[in-house]
Amino acid sequence: MTARKTLLDQDGVQLTVEDTVATVTLTHPAKRNAQSPALWRALTEAGRLLPGSVRVVVLRGEGKSFSAGLDRQAFTPEGFDGEPSFIDLARGTDEALDAEIATYQEAFTWWRRNDIVSIAAVQGHAIGAGFQLALACDLRVCADDAQFAMRETSLGLVPDLGGTQPLVSLVGYARALEICATGRFVSATEAELTGLANVVVPAAELSGAVDDLTAALLAAPRDAVIETKALLRGAAGRTYDEQRVAERAAQGRRLRDLAGLGE
Repeated sequence: MTARKTLLDQDGVQLTVEDTVATVTLTHPAKRNAQSPALWRALTEAGRLLPGSVRVVVLRGEGKSFSAGLDRQAFTPEGFDGEPSFIDLARGTDEALDAEIATYQEAFTWWRRNDIVSIAAVQGHAIGAGFQLALACDLRVCADDAQFAMRETSLGLVPDLGGTQPLVSLVGYARALEICATGRFVSATEAELTGLANVVVPAAELSGAVDDLTAALLAAPRDAVIETKALLRGAAGRTYDEQRVAERAAQGRRLRDLAGLGE
């Protein structure tokens, strides 16, 4: 086993790597890992710094909460120091506003890359941007005290950090609309029943459950997992016959590779 290396530690985000497993940790427990543009830039940088040898990425939040969402300072007239406030963004051009939000979204997009499997380890609150960050990951392992809520609509906003598509995919349109429009809390029990959580365990067992899932994911050959993930991610956008074509092509690549005939 290789030694654990810290590749990033800034703005409330730490990235460590040990062998084929990376851990991204939100490190502001006193603020319940509230998020800011600086934290989003650090998350984006963590994705860029990820070594090619990494197969599983675990996302954790220090303290009692995974992430309580956007830092309330964002809702003040001045916003964050050195950052455009919401008022500044609203006064800008459509192109500038779109570009700024796109930059924020980059922190939430790389978790579904085909070459990795990402796991969110969720305890306590996962609200707003915190909920969307958990949704950005492929899998969610939750403590029994986990509570999800999408509060953007109650603030007059919409979830804009990539969370709407995976939420609908996981729980269906009607439930997703109800969760977002009401802003209510979704308990760990409901999350497991609706497919939002892959597994729910007592809070004291969260780390062990994540370790067990990580080990199980690492048991299969990497290329087989990559091909399978690509097939599953693309399935919703293909017809049944198109999916069968994609399966055949993927299996052909796997068979040639196993026979020593791959590129």
